[in-house]
Parts: sequence; C-alpha cells; structure tokens
Amino acid sequence: MRSKLLISAFFCLSSLLISCRAFASAEPLVIGIDADLSAVAVEGGLAITRGVELAVDEINAAGGILGRKIKIVAKDHRGNPSRGVFNIQQFAEMPNLLAVVSGVHTPVVLAEIDILHSENILMLVPWAAGTPIVDNGYEPNNVFRVSVRDAEAAIVLIDHAKQKGLSKVALVLERTGWGRSNLESLNQAASENGVTITSVHWINWQQKDFSEDIAAIKASDAKGIILVTNVPEGAVVVDEMAKQNVASLPVISHWGIASGQFFSALANPMGDYDISVLQTFHFSHQKNSKAKKLLDAYYDKFGLVDIHAIDGVTGLAHAYDLIHLIAAAADKADSIETDKLRHALESLENIEGAVKNYDVPFTANRHDALWSKDYFMTKYNEKGQLVTVGQK
Repeated sequence: MRSKLLISAFFCLSSLLISCRAFASAEPLVIGIDADLSAVAVEGGLAITRGVELAVDEINAAGGILGRKIKIVAKDHRGNPSRGVFNIQQFAEMPNLLAVVSGVHTPVVLAEIDILHSENILMLVPWAAGTPIVDNGYEPNNVFRVSVRDAEAAIVLIDHAKQKGLSKVALVLERTGWGRSNLESLNQAASENGVTITSVHWINWQQKDFSEDIAAIKASDAKGIILVTNVPEGAVVVDEMAKQNVASLPVISHWGIASGQFFSALANPMGDYDISVLQTFHFSHQKNSKAKKLLDAYYDKFGLVDIHAIDGVTGLAHAYDLIHLIAAAADKADSIETDKLRHALESLENIEGAVKNYDVPFTANRHDALWSKDYFMTKYNEKGQLVTVGQK
C-alpha cells in the first residue's frame, strides 16, 4: 500500500513539474527598454521604443521567438545615469528577460556597463555613440550596438568639413562622457586630415548663456563649428550665433540635435543657417525591401506622416534591426540563455536589415555593426526637417 502511495505521489509531483515547465516555457519573453522618455532627448527615446514595438509586432505575428511571444517593458532613465543603473537592477530581477535596449545618452549607458556584466544581461544599443560603450574592457562583452561610434563619426565629420573647404574649425562639445569621447576622436581625425582645431568650447546640460564662447569663436580664425550636443544645448549655441550675426557660419553637427525638434527650439527658426547633421538612416536614402516594410508598418501603427517628419528616424531603424538580430540569434542558438545568445550574435551571417544588409553584423572582437562607410550627412530644409544632401 505504501509503495502504491509513493508511486502515486511521484507521478503527481512529476506531472506538476512538467506542468510548471510547460507554463514557464509558454510565458512571454521580455525585451526591456531603458531610454530617455521624458527629458532632453524624448523624441529619440520614443523613436527607439517605436522601432522595438514594430519589430516585436512582426516577430510575434510570425510565432515569436522559439515559439514564445515577446512583451516589452519600458523604463524611463530621464537622461540620468543613476536612474539608468536602477532600471537595469530592476530588469535583472525579471524572469524571462531576453535583453535590454538602451539609449539615448552615452553617460547613462556607460554607467550601466558594470551592472550589465555582473548580472550577465545583454544590452542592445540603438542610440549612444561613445566609443567606450562597446570598447568597455569586458571579456566576454555583453554590449552589441547598431548605432554611430564616435571614433568613426569623427572621420565623417572632419571629412565633411574638408569637403566644405573648412580647414579651421572650432569644437563645441557637451561636458559629458560623450563630449570627451568626441574630443579625442576629433583631435585624431583632424590631425590625420590636415584640419586645424582652433579652439575647444564646453557647454553644460541646461546651460543658457554661451555668449562668451561664440564671441571667442567669432574673433578667431575658425571657418566653421563642429557641434556635439543634444537639442537644448545646440539651440543655445545656434541662437547665440544669430545674436552675434554669425548664423551663417557652417555648423557640422553630430547626430545629437536630431534626437528632438531642434528647429522649433530655436528663437529664430527661419534664420540664415548652414547646419549639416550626421545620420545613418533616412527613408529617402535606404530604399531596400526591409526599410519599405518598416515604413509601411510605421504608417499602419502610427499613421501617415511625411518621411522627413519622423523624429529620431535613426533610432527607429537601429532598434528595429537590433530586435530582428537578437531574434535571429535565438533561432540560431535554439536558446535564450545569455551566453548562447552572445555567441550566436557574434556568428550571425547575411541578415537583411532596414539600415543595411548585415553580412556579418558582429564578431567576437567587433560588437559594432555600423562604421564610417555607413554614415552620411543630412541638412535641414526650410521646414526644419532633415533631408539628405541634394534634397529640399
């Protein structure tokens, strides 16, 4: 009798364990979003979120990842590194976490690097350009980026200055890790390409007065400005240029001012400006089938809009591609375990994306998928929208 009871209990326990495993395997996988959703680059954070949403919609409609649907959990770091670390700590406690998508700000992502690795969490970066984000010294490295890389951006920015005939430029950099990353890269690129940096000027977040610096640039021999700021500080710089009658001085900008409504932030948005902006994606530049699919999905979910009026379009496309890349990695690894996913991401081949076709997006020694050959310059049209050079 006792043996029959033991056998019965064993089968009940086995059935319960099988049921629990089946339930766990049916639970959705989590993609975390840790982005600026309310501060200085909210448009960039929204673009990242929409890119993730559109990719997840496609993947879920096709059956999910390894038969499991994906759900999105979004957290707002507000551009604050401490808040970003707190968000990662919360994500680390979530079961079924696949990866965290983080941006827009380099200082926030840099602050998260240590906890990412201590908790063994994969981070996908669609918008944050600081070179040390990927070159972070960790082995294995849990950060994978489809974004601009400052060391590569400097090459394109300096080359654009040369193409415009600007042999002498002043630098205006935000006083953060992102600004410091660009100072090093721009100094090197300028030295290698015969461009003289006449002076370096720093601007703090939320700084309102830049008059002395513009006066110094105006009095110098600088023929243009290379700008590395987000929208609020960029607007302060350009507004001061207008006040001091140097609005037409060429400004060659990193992509920070594309993270929001830059022209509407200007006191005189219709001024005589010459502003060009680094980009990696534009619906009028990339016309492949995946980009068309992304645009159609955007229209279906968020409504028809002029392609030039889609805010933070690079973040949208980068995030979209990253989610498809990790889905492909999960299929390749037949697993959602972090170590197996990392290895699969490092060995993917021939993945079609909206930004480009990724022959080999990542390797064990290269976790950046985009390089200077993938960047191009845009300019603002009369409506304050970014268009590729040659368009109006």
